Amino acid sequence: MASGGFQKRREALGDSLRELRRQADLDGKAMARLLGWNAPKVSKVENGRQTVSDDDLTAWLTALNVDPAVADQLRAELAAIRREYVLWKDRVRAGHRGRQEDSVAVESAAKLIRAFESVVVPGLLQTAEYARHVLLASASLHGGGQDIAEAVRARMRRQQVLFEPGKTIEILMTEAALLHPVAPADVMAGQVHRLIAAIGTPNVRVGIIPIRTRVPYPLAHGFWIIDDLVQVETVTAELEVTDPDEVATYNKLADMLWSAAAERDDARALLTASAQMWTGA
Repeated sequence: MASGGFQKRREALGDSLRELRRQADLDGKAMARLLGWNAPKVSKVENGRQTVSDDDLTAWLTALNVDPAVADQLRAELAAIRREYVLWKDRVRAGHRGRQEDSVAVESAAKLIRAFESVVVPGLLQTAEYARHVLLASASLHGGGQDIAEAVRARMRRQQVLFEPGKTIEILMTEAALLHPVAPADVMAGQVHRLIAAIGTPNVRVGIIPIRTRVPYPLAHGFWIIDDLVQVETVTAELEVTDPDEVATYNKLADMLWSAAAERDDARALLTASAQMWTGA
């Protein structure tokens, strides 16, 4: 899955590389021979179906003797594309703490945070033990499990933003996230009580979309809107969306989903019933 902005930028980079090839009076097959590539790879790069590696880009620019200023611009664009779409296996290679610390920095500087999660409790309201199980699950798939304890502590530090004045924080999730647990029953019970306690926190809006509630749009995936940035996690990668039109679409979707949410006393009643289920009361 790739965001529209990511794909547009990748296609634009491919267009630039194609134009440089044409200026050198080379066709695709000749360019492939010059680089030692197969012809389909040249086509995929130029049509935005494959992101060039740093070495690929350097080879292309060197082979065509591209002006250094133009080369620097293209390298900067490739770096920006990479920031927009980061593979999880690369993101957590050195451990999960760094990703959590990045969120501490971004969220502490934000004025508006709108989080929606469909299959997990949003990180800003996770208990430490629930967070540990979520991070362990991620590490089992992507690796980087050597610093889970430090990552959990960093995730808990993220929650300080809930009590900082001048921020607007909206945390929306589905009841289904509590019915498909990622942790044992006692951990889930503690997590539900944490959600109940969060209701009524100043500047924090908490919503739960009940099961069997008709939703205005399919719950395709979770997303976080942090001021003018949208973060989307997929199974394999994390996207950062900055295109204003796309950010506006995510804000519109958040508004739509909130229309289906239980809040305040309704949310508290729903969560109380969930807690009783996990405790067996």
